[in-house]
Amino acid sequence: MALPSINPTKTKSWEKLQSHYKLLQNRSLQSLFVENPNRVNAFHLQWEDFLLDYSKNKITEETFQLLLELAEETDLKKAIQMQFQGEKINETEGRAVLHTALRTTENIIPEIAAVKNKIKTFSESIISGEKKGFTNLPFTDIVNIGIGGSDLGPAMAVEALQFYKNHLNVHFVSNIDGDHVAEILKKLNPETTLFVVVSKTFTTQETLSNAETIKKWFLQFGNQEAIAQHFVAVSTNIEKTTEFGIHETNIFPMWDWVGGRFSLWSAVGLSLVLSIGYSNFEQLLLGAQKMDSHFQTAKFHENLPVILALISVWHNNFFGAETEAIIPYSQYLQKLVPYLQQAVMESNGKSVDRNGNPVDYQTGTIIWGEPGSNSQHAFFQLLHQGTKLIPVDFIGFKQSLHGELLHHQKLMSNFFAQTEALLMGISEEAIRNQATSSNEKVIPYKVFEGNKPSNTLLIDQLTPESLGKLLALYEHKIFVQGIIWNIYSYDQWGVELGKKLATTILDEIKSNTVSSHDSSTSFLIQQFLDTNTR
Repeated sequence: MALPSINPTKTKSWEKLQSHYKLLQNRSLQSLFVENPNRVNAFHLQWEDFLLDYSKNKITEETFQLLLELAEETDLKKAIQMQFQGEKINETEGRAVLHTALRTTENIIPEIAAVKNKIKTFSESIISGEKKGFTNLPFTDIVNIGIGGSDLGPAMAVEALQFYKNHLNVHFVSNIDGDHVAEILKKLNPETTLFVVVSKTFTTQETLSNAETIKKWFLQFGNQEAIAQHFVAVSTNIEKTTEFGIHETNIFPMWDWVGGRFSLWSAVGLSLVLSIGYSNFEQLLLGAQKMDSHFQTAKFHENLPVILALISVWHNNFFGAETEAIIPYSQYLQKLVPYLQQAVMESNGKSVDRNGNPVDYQTGTIIWGEPGSNSQHAFFQLLHQGTKLIPVDFIGFKQSLHGELLHHQKLMSNFFAQTEALLMGISEEAIRNQATSSNEKVIPYKVFEGNKPSNTLLIDQLTPESLGKLLALYEHKIFVQGIIWNIYSYDQWGVELGKKLATTILDEIKSNTVSSHDSSTSFLIQQFLDTNTR
């Protein structure tokens, strides 16, 4: 069964939205609040420990209804059912998309339960010190060797949940830059370090290069047999992993129906489990599973991922907003945006629709951001007074983890203040009224127009469960956008060409022979060769 292939711009709801946009585009957000001071009652949603306030967007009840009609006309409900039923909705690669099955409490796929048990047993043996290194010392450090989803997901989650970490220190090697791996190795004791090599095919150039470099370093201290004690793999390629020296019992499988950028929930999360323990990892899975169930069953007007996706489509396709900022008010979430950049832009950065035709409308939003309040002292000037429309997602927590109440009060006062400032701005009249002595020339520069859209997501506390919910929320938002835009969100052909060209160029660099390229590329390669062959 194929996904619905409906060009959104040909639907009746899209046509209505275009007409509606013309009526609404020049109205200010402030005026919408003046007309209905309690509009937040209509435009917020409380679900478990999540509160979403989306009232600070230029939408009315009519806007929302038309967006819901768009979801219906593009057959979103059918698409959701197909994903959860395991249909091969990644049609260009002939694969199902079942990362949600990794966190379900139902035993849909027996192999999942088996791998979970293996992860649990292995992680507990490392954390407890039962399993030791080649000199019979317990492990103190874990190194995750991977790239893309095999790095971004675990690295983000380890950082986000460090409040819950145990005694093990987790490091990440991803970039093929030799300086990266060298700096990590400087921090390690080979006798007490476990290396987790994460590569589905065990052929990824960056990962295998780093793994080989680390293996060579390790063999300066331990023999070939010791590799089996210190290296484990997350992979489907048993032959290549055993050739590397990893014992078959230390290979954790993954499946082709799990895309790399959605693989944190699988054995790719092994380094996270080693950091926070299996019970906390289970809570992460539980949170994601709860969001899955909400997404699958809630009516669209009460569905968190659907609401966020529809508002994003509204901004992207009608207001022409090309980017979205995500600002978590928690230093723990400093790696959330890089993680979401891959998830969003690798998924929906597509220009061909599900009918094989070039699209003539905007897809894939550009995601960027940093934690607050640091970001307020960096790029918020552009948000407040710049010429670009940039919708913002603010993510905050009612309670801190360490209980520094005054710090948290100051943090959250900034959180609330920024959403209000973006909405309301400040007029020339207000500036004049505030000033004890006014410099006429400066006054225009102090005016904030306001009228800037934002969503506010207020969560009780950052826990493994709430993080699971948050990540799954954005995953499903991506899915909804892809369905509405009539694109395939789960392939990534666009990353392949550069990989192939890099292989060709590497051969040329090794042989000191520049082949046929455009004149610019040939010139640059030659400059590199001239420097390195003197």
